[in-house]
Amino acid sequence: MSTGTGTRPLITGALAAQEAAVAPATIRKWVQLGRLTPAGRQGRAQLFRLEDVFAAERGARGRPERTGDVRERP
Repeated sequence: MSTGTGTRPLITGALAAQEAAVAPATIRKWVQLGRLTPAGRQGRAQLFRLEDVFAAERGARGRPERTGDVRERP
C-alpha cells in the first residue's frame, strides 16, 4: 500500500477488488469503461482510492450514492 499526495492511502487493484467484493478483472473493466480512475501507480500496478472504488461499485450496481442527508421512514 502506498500513500499519494493526500493523507488517504492508495490501494492496489487486487485489494480494491477484495474490498468491493468483485473480481480483479471487474476493477480493470471499470477503469476501461471510465467508471474508476487510478489515483497513482506503484511500478506497473495501478493504485486507487478506496472511496473511488466504492463509488464505482455503487454505480455498477445501480445504487444511488449516499449523501449525508439520510431520512428515517415512518
